[in-house]
Amino acid sequence: MQFRRAIVLLVMTLVVPGSAQIAAGNRNVGRVAVRIWASLLGVTLLGLLVAYLSRSTFLSLVLDQRVLFLGRWIVTAAAIGWVVLLLDAWRLGMPLRLPQRRRLIVTAVNGVLCFAVAGSLLFAANVLAAQNHLIGTVFASEEVADASDGRYNVLLLGGDSGEGREGMRPDSINVASVDAESGRTVIVSLPRNLQRVPFPEGTVMHEQFPDGFVSDDEDEGYYLNGVSTWANDHADLFGDTADPGLLATTQAVEAITGLKISYHASINMQGFAQLIDAVGGVTLDVKQRTPKSGITEKTKGWIEVGEQKLNGDEALWYARSRKADNDFARMGRQKCVMNAMLAQLSPQKVLLNVQDIAKSSAALLSTDIPASELDVFADLALKARSFPVSTVSIVPPAVNTVDPDFPVVRQMVDDAINASEGADEPPSAFETATAVLPQPERSEEEAAADPTLANDTADLAETC
Repeated sequence: MQFRRAIVLLVMTLVVPGSAQIAAGNRNVGRVAVRIWASLLGVTLLGLLVAYLSRSTFLSLVLDQRVLFLGRWIVTAAAIGWVVLLLDAWRLGMPLRLPQRRRLIVTAVNGVLCFAVAGSLLFAANVLAAQNHLIGTVFASEEVADASDGRYNVLLLGGDSGEGREGMRPDSINVASVDAESGRTVIVSLPRNLQRVPFPEGTVMHEQFPDGFVSDDEDEGYYLNGVSTWANDHADLFGDTADPGLLATTQAVEAITGLKISYHASINMQGFAQLIDAVGGVTLDVKQRTPKSGITEKTKGWIEVGEQKLNGDEALWYARSRKADNDFARMGRQKCVMNAMLAQLSPQKVLLNVQDIAKSSAALLSTDIPASELDVFADLALKARSFPVSTVSIVPPAVNTVDPDFPVVRQMVDDAINASEGADEPPSAFETATAVLPQPERSEEEAAADPTLANDTADLAETC
C-alpha cells in the first residue's frame, strides 16, 4: 500500500504539478502550483487556437523577440519548479519506510521523471534562446520595405569570404520574386559573367558607366559580379553609403530584370558548409564526376557519380566547382544543393541540431529583412509550399551573356512572373530559359566570343 501510494504521488505530480501536495503535503504550495500549471496550460491552448484561427498572428507572436525572451525564462522556471515538486512528492511518499528493493524502484522512477521533465523543458528553453539570438543577430535591420506591384523581390547573393579574398564577391546572383498574397515564387538566376550590365539613371554607377558596365574604350564588357568590387574600390563616390558594392549590385539587378528589389540576403558559402555539417550532411544524386578544386587550383579529390551523402566541405565544392565545366553548370548544381537541403531538412533534424544550426546560420546569412517582417515572410514561405516554384535562368542560348539584349531579359522575367501568377503549374527552369522566347541565331563571331553558347542550357537543365 505504501509503495503504491509513493508511485501515485509521483504520477500525480507528473500529470498535474502540485496535486500531490494538495493530497498529502503543503496545500498552499499545491494550490499555487496547480494555478500556475493551469495558467500555462491555458496559454498553450490559447496559442494553439490562435495558430488554428490566424497563422499570421501566431507567427508574429512566436517570432517576436520579447515573447521568445519571456518564454525562455518561463520555461526554465517551470523546469526548476516541476523538479522541486517531484522531489517533494518523492519525500511525501516516505520511501525510507519501504523495503530496500521498492525504495530503489521509487527513487529510480523519481529520477527518470526529474530527468525527463527537466531535460525536455530546458531543451525547449535552449531552442527559444537560440532562436532569439539568431533573430537579434541576423535580422537587426529596422527599415521596412513595401511590396512592389504586389510582390516582394529579394536579392539573393552567394559568395565566399574565405582565405585569399577581400570582402565577399557575389558569385551566385538570384532574385526571389514572391507574390505578397499567395506566396507564389519565381526565382530569377543571373550568371556572374553577364556583361555590359546597365544601371538606373541618376545613380553613381550610371554616371560612371552610361553605356553599361564596360571598359573606357568599350571593347571589353565587365562581369556582373565585378560591380561589387568596382564600387567598393571607389567607395568615395558613394558618400556615406555603408556598402557601396551591395548598393551597386542591387541597382544593376534592378536594371537587368526590371524588378524593384525589396530586400537582400547575402549567403556566405563557408557558413553554408557549416550549416550542412550541423544537420548531418546532404544526400545528392551526382550526375557528373566533379573535381574538388577551383579553376587554377590543384584537384584535391573528386565527388563521384551516383547517390552521395556529402558533408559540408564536399557540398561546398560541389556547389562552387567549375574546373570541369562552366558557370551555367555550376548554377544548376547550386540549385540542386538548395533543393536537396529544403527537401531533407526535417523538423526533427532542426530541433535536434538547433544550437549548431543557429550558430552556422549567423555565419551563413546577412540580410536587411527586419525582424518585424519575419512573420510576413514565414507565412509566405508556408503558402509557397502549396505551389511549384518557377525559375527563369538568364543563360544561353536564350541570352548571349557577352552582349545581352536586356529588353529580352526583362520580357523573360515578366513572362515567368505572369505564368506563375496565372497557372497552377508554372514552367520549369529549363522550359522558361528555352521556350519563353524564340531562340536567337548566333553568328560564328558570337559563338567564338562566348564558346559556351551551344550546350550551357542543357548543362543547367540536366544537373539534377
